[in-house]
Amino acid sequence: MESTETILTLTANALEKVESFIEEHGAAKDAGLRVAVLPGGCSGFQYGLNVEDEPDDDDEILEFSGVRIFVDPFSVQYLEGVEIDYTTSMMGSGFTFRNPNATGGCGCGSSFTA
Repeated sequence: MESTETILTLTANALEKVESFIEEHGAAKDAGLRVAVLPGGCSGFQYGLNVEDEPDDDDEILEFSGVRIFVDPFSVQYLEGVEIDYTTSMMGSGFTFRNPNATGGCGCGSSFTA
């Protein structure tokens, strides 16, 4: 289901990295990045990212500069207003999530509570 509202945003760095991952994956024409909130981590929830060839029937489908993002119905409620970035530092590189709805998180920064 195509979404007309913006549930989350991706920075230019994140978009560039997602495009690169999709190309490396050799994905199909309808491929995109699944952004999910999964039970787990030391604070209760963690983020999941995965390149998939096509969305599920009940996914929200977002599009940013030609990059498709798939979000399942469970995850939508936890991703409202989230900004995804891709950062590189001396400590390493990876995707970061700025979640205004998170009420707490863990020391390692990989999980959150809402």
